[in-house]
Amino acid sequence: ELRHRASPWQRNLGYPLAMLGLLALTGISVLIVCFHVLELLLDDAAMPRGIQDASLGQVSFSIFGSFGAALQVVLILYLMVSSVVGFYSSPLFTRLLPERQDTPLTKIIGNCVSLLVLSSALPVFSRTLGITRFDLLGDFGRFNWLGNFYIVFLYNMGFAALTTLCLVKRVSWAVQAELIRAFGEDG
Repeated sequence: ELRHRASPWQRNLGYPLAMLGLLALTGISVLIVCFHVLELLLDDAAMPRGIQDASLGQVSFSIFGSFGAALQVVLILYLMVSSVVGFYSSPLFTRLLPERQDTPLTKIIGNCVSLLVLSSALPVFSRTLGITRFDLLGDFGRFNWLGNFYIVFLYNMGFAALTTLCLVKRVSWAVQAELIRAFGEDG
């Protein structure tokens, strides 16, 4: 119903561009994580520990300069939005979704707590995946487990593998559904 009410521009240009943007952001994040895995294997300095004496503005946090910093910001925002969407899409938490003008206070409190936990985990998440080295003001790099190679390595490998699996599954199912719809089921 929403597809039929959308304008032709939105259906033919907006949706495909949004899908390509999401695919590109997912692909870039998986690529960065794969490079981080290689860095972990080759260099101990790639571990997500805190930066000791690097003052803001004196050291670049990206090898690509301003473009790399902007890309890091976009990827972190993308990871934040995809974490929230994934959280509310999971079967365990779909009942926590707020309902328009009919949300009890306990559900509102549950949503606030959930969003607070997700947003607090985001800096550690992005540091562990190697998307950014920026420490923010919380000095999140001082957690002891961030110095454990096996935990960080398995975390990165799990993210890369599961994200690639989801990406391939979604894209292949979407292509398969479109081919079935285009050629008919009797084919």
